[in-house]
Amino acid sequence: MPYPTLLERFLSYVRIDTQSSEQSETFPSTAKQRSLALLLSDELLKLGLKDASVNPWGYVLATLETNRRKKPPTIALIAHLDTSPDVSGTDVVPCIHENYDGRDISFAGNGAMALKVDDNPYLREKIGKTIITSDGSTLLGADDKAGIAEIMATLTFFIEHPKVPRPTIRVVFTPDEETGRGVEHLTVEEIGADYGYTVDGEKVGDVDQETFCADSMEIRIRGVNVHPGMAKNKLVNAIKIAAQIIGKLPKGKMSPETTWKREGYVHPHHVAGNVEEATIKFLIRDFADSGLKAKEVFIQKVVDDVMSLHPKAKSDVKVIESYRNMKLILDQHPIVLRMAEKAVRQSGLKSRRAIIRGGTDGARLSFMGLPTPNLFTGGNNFHSKHEWIALEDMEKAAEVLIHLLQVWAKK
Repeated sequence: MPYPTLLERFLSYVRIDTQSSEQSETFPSTAKQRSLALLLSDELLKLGLKDASVNPWGYVLATLETNRRKKPPTIALIAHLDTSPDVSGTDVVPCIHENYDGRDISFAGNGAMALKVDDNPYLREKIGKTIITSDGSTLLGADDKAGIAEIMATLTFFIEHPKVPRPTIRVVFTPDEETGRGVEHLTVEEIGADYGYTVDGEKVGDVDQETFCADSMEIRIRGVNVHPGMAKNKLVNAIKIAAQIIGKLPKGKMSPETTWKREGYVHPHHVAGNVEEATIKFLIRDFADSGLKAKEVFIQKVVDDVMSLHPKAKSDVKVIESYRNMKLILDQHPIVLRMAEKAVRQSGLKSRRAIIRGGTDGARLSFMGLPTPNLFTGGNNFHSKHEWIALEDMEKAAEVLIHLLQVWAKK
């Protein structure tokens, strides 16, 4: 019986809801991520990776041994199981648009929405290709189920072509990458590789060498709650203080919606509370650690200035480190990027070293001792109901992985 195709695998994976949660204190943050983990473990066993398993923390780990007499470096291929907490991943209906004609794409499940070419000019390069979207009621889940499907297709190729040179391949599928906790319960020793590659990028040909430096800030405000009918000169409303803090953020700069390329930002992404207590959560991002710290000092000053107007209220500000720019580590291991670029060129593509306005598991793994750049999947508009991917780009991503592993095998 033939193995499933790349497309068949991808469509089966996106239909499984694996949305993670930033509010959960468990790991994985949602139990439903384990459904995909168990499916993948079973598929890996059927491919012949006899050690495939799901460990107690929900990581999928497996090994395909080298077929070389003199063992080359061991390479880890890494992708994540979860989808973004920001957009529903429940009951995803993937829609296939064959022989794309270059026009706006309507969403079957959301008549008020369309994938517009003017907003997605990259679509013009995909005329005649097969475009995959959701029906518009959910995200698609190409982030990062495209990466998972591409890794599975790569493994299938080497199983079907046992004489093609390959290194020992370690397969790692992680939960909770989207919450920044993807490698929280994983060690480099458990991965057991010399170098790694996350398959979690976007445009064809990209080899991502940089991520943001990232922290979170949590501001807790404690007001004074009194019956509103008796509140004269007594009540201090924590909700209003939170609104004042947010209101003092710059209007035309330093936010996700006003920055691009190498510009960092501060991003209030969660507000909750009542009169007595309110909490604001910020994402702080910059490509340099110094820029990150400057933004944190700025937020602290905003909080101090607003709190000085409310002497009866109190505040706590907590900074939580997330990850740092992986370029600091990758610069010390240039071979891991050079090998990826060689594989991209061997696939007939133009290689481009790119930056990620975000993070990957590879950023933290690099600082843990496993140099891990990020490779493209072909996906677009991640974390959005407008998410889309071309099947041909997914096939190209798998081709790059196949060349990459052959390049390492001959090292």
